[in-house]
Amino acid sequence: MNRSTRKSFNRKSKTTLFNASVLSQAVLAALLSSPIIASAQEQEAKGGLEVIEVTARKTSESLQEVPLAVTSIGGQELAEKGISVLTEVQAFSPNTTLQTSRGTNSTLTAFIRGVGQQDPLWGYEPGVGIYIDDVYMARPQGAVLDLLDVDRIEVLRGPQGTLYGKNTIGGAIKYVTKEMSGEARATAQATIGSYSQRDIKLTGQIPLVEDKLYVGFGFADLTRDGFGEYLISALPNQDLENYNKDLWAGRIDVEYSPTDDLFIRVGYDKTKDTSNAKGGYRLLPSLLTQAPVPDSVFDSYTSLPTFNEVELEGFSVMARYDYSENLELKYIGASREGYSPTNIDFDNTPLDIFDVPAEYKDENTSHELQANFDNGRYSLVSGVYLYDGESCGNFDAILGFLGRVAFATPGLTREVTGCNNSESWAVYAQSSFNLSDQLSMTVGARYTDEEKTAFVNNGLVFANVYPSSGWVPGYVRPDGQLVPTVLGSDSDGDGVLDAPKSESWSRFTPRIGLEYQVNDDLMLFASYSQGFKSGTFNPRATINEDGVNPEIVDSFELGMKSDWNDSLRANVTLFSFDHKDRQYVGFGPGNTATDLQQVLRNVAESSAWGIESEFTYVATDNLSIDLALGYIDTDVEAGNTIPPVIGLSNTPEMTINLSANYFLETDFGSFVINGGVYRRDDYLLFETSDLLEQDAYNMVNVSVAWESMSGDWFASLHAKNLTDEEYLVGGYDFVTRGENGELLPGLGGDLTLIGYYGDPRTIHLTVGYRF
Repeated sequence: MNRSTRKSFNRKSKTTLFNASVLSQAVLAALLSSPIIASAQEQEAKGGLEVIEVTARKTSESLQEVPLAVTSIGGQELAEKGISVLTEVQAFSPNTTLQTSRGTNSTLTAFIRGVGQQDPLWGYEPGVGIYIDDVYMARPQGAVLDLLDVDRIEVLRGPQGTLYGKNTIGGAIKYVTKEMSGEARATAQATIGSYSQRDIKLTGQIPLVEDKLYVGFGFADLTRDGFGEYLISALPNQDLENYNKDLWAGRIDVEYSPTDDLFIRVGYDKTKDTSNAKGGYRLLPSLLTQAPVPDSVFDSYTSLPTFNEVELEGFSVMARYDYSENLELKYIGASREGYSPTNIDFDNTPLDIFDVPAEYKDENTSHELQANFDNGRYSLVSGVYLYDGESCGNFDAILGFLGRVAFATPGLTREVTGCNNSESWAVYAQSSFNLSDQLSMTVGARYTDEEKTAFVNNGLVFANVYPSSGWVPGYVRPDGQLVPTVLGSDSDGDGVLDAPKSESWSRFTPRIGLEYQVNDDLMLFASYSQGFKSGTFNPRATINEDGVNPEIVDSFELGMKSDWNDSLRANVTLFSFDHKDRQYVGFGPGNTATDLQQVLRNVAESSAWGIESEFTYVATDNLSIDLALGYIDTDVEAGNTIPPVIGLSNTPEMTINLSANYFLETDFGSFVINGGVYRRDDYLLFETSDLLEQDAYNMVNVSVAWESMSGDWFASLHAKNLTDEEYLVGGYDFVTRGENGELLPGLGGDLTLIGYYGDPRTIHLTVGYRF
């Protein structure tokens, strides 16, 4: 929604505007890579197509040999384009949505081909898997990591249920870091930019034993003033910046190669983000306060504290052993935990109409043992995977104004606490083998067994309740405010609470494909694959609900990987899928959007077909042009929900990215100049409402990167969103419609229609030195 559209919004008939929904989520994963231009010896030769290595099938292969729809963005390209935030990657991958949605700077909302998960509340599972060096990031909260010498980012589109398992029904995103080698080195860089951006990054490696033992390190401190401010805060002594950034991240790795056949990496990372909670923009004036609609989409009001925190740390180990020339054994283990207290003011007024202070906690461990075989004619990727995770949280839905007016009480709070714990194991194998000199087949399968245990405490308190004492100045939390447990309720009336509910699911997910190598530069492929998203329990349950079954996606692909005359690369994929048993949280029969009684059920089904095309044209030795185009046609097959599903969220019909890259060598060093236009068609923010819908928009980005002749000094200048587009990436929709379509107050008694927006125009300059 651009500025002119937003201003005319208030003059339009309300019958053309928004509707009600009650999903909640938070926002953003930042990628802290070291933006450098590759030195001369590291650059690919100009005048030809680059050979791109990927690990989409858990072994190193050329991108042109992988029969999957994969986008790979290398570390050099990330640096040249100034990509420092994961959400920017969406522009380069067709039919991909990676948004900074709402509430915080810490949580990623990811959709690929219309499949994902909008609500990051504990208990809900993502639809797009996030991996860092094959370590699964189970929760979207706190996906903000400093990655030491990022080698590339891979976006795998379509279900990846065989090799990557559950919760990859839309696809997977992989961060791949570089292994260390060579002499001691370090890179220091500083960035200044719009809104007082001040970033410092330091990365490097130290060889302790030549060619055997290395220590690598990375540290980043990222700060920026807010794009807007809280115009009014009901609490004293608050930081009033809105959409600011205050984050540091550190990482240390130890790599050891005792023999030529054995490689071991041990890593530890920690991130702490103390950026303010993000306030949303009121698209409608409040009926209950005098605060007008702000002039800027980045300005807001609040009755909550503005503090927010995300703390995340993890430990990982990887051991790789080349047992023979053809057989590789690998172990990957990890342990991670995160904690995030946050304040989300749903109504964004200085009055406690609908406030949600919350805490999220999670911890998980995983172990994976792989055996990978390849003799040139036959290959096998196989493994065993174990996962144990606990995801917990609590939130207070404060409807204080309603409590005082309707019930003559000090306030009104629906408090929800709970945990959703998962233990799962899986075995998988995928084999590729030749049927003839040109025809090969890929066959794979995975068997997953998972058990979940959950409890929910869901109570109504006639007072304003916060998660802990001191949450707001002077607040002391009393004990014993909750009414009885729900999923662990006293169902038989014997006065003893039931045990938490448990349920188990198992799933066999196959993959089969054919590949035909027409010649050295052209491959055709066709495949069928299946993926599933875990069964789960409703984390907001208000009745003693059973768990819901896994979601299933069946997908077909027909594709081409081709290089023409070493100057044109054309990779095209046609796809279709059916998405069954979709888990949908809605209102039970007889309830309305003004209630908090929500039921989780398998009640929706959708389908889609589309095309994804990625072209690279090397026009001259110095100039290359890239085009990424995605089209998707979606259909809701069944939506037995209240309210009904009317479309897929965060899924524009078409995405287009056209960019050019020019290399120039001078006596002052080498320059890389690139620019591009990215277009997204209109899309819904919520599946059940057309009230929050983003119009189609175009994004223009331009960058210039320089490296000295010696390769020691480097600098880059990046201008993003040059036309200063205003575009929605999240929101809250708590209004109802009257008999004539007029908008009426929803939960909390106000017209709560809130938008969160992507970054405005920014310019930043980075200068660095390699030691």
